[in-house]
Amino acid sequence: MVEGKRQKQVAAVLQEELNVIFRKLSLNMIEGGMVSISSVKVTPDLLEARIYVSLFKIEQPEVALKLIDNKTWEIKKLLADKVKHQLRRIPVLHYFVDDTLDHVFKMEELFKQIKPTTPEGE
Repeated sequence: MVEGKRQKQVAAVLQEELNVIFRKLSLNMIEGGMVSISSVKVTPDLLEARIYVSLFKIEQPEVALKLIDNKTWEIKKLLADKVKHQLRRIPVLHYFVDDTLDHVFKMEELFKQIKPTTPEGE
């Protein structure tokens, strides 16, 4: 399903503000690794937001998500203060690990293992 213009606008605002809030609450560095909001997807009714969190150099992603979940109320309160004039209701926030970086690293490793099939004489 194609995202509407308003969904994209709300998602962009949420992503920007959540990155600022994560820095403010020191959630951008967990266990010596980096945490950032890679993308936000909002439902058509704007009542729910799926926040995809990119974790870099974090051994246990479950622990990092648990820490973020424990601060959900505080995150939502700070978010409400920032976007209260732009949104009627603050969406329910659901956090997910964005594992696209892991897939990229795996694909790079696979490509490195592939040997070139060109003849020796060329």
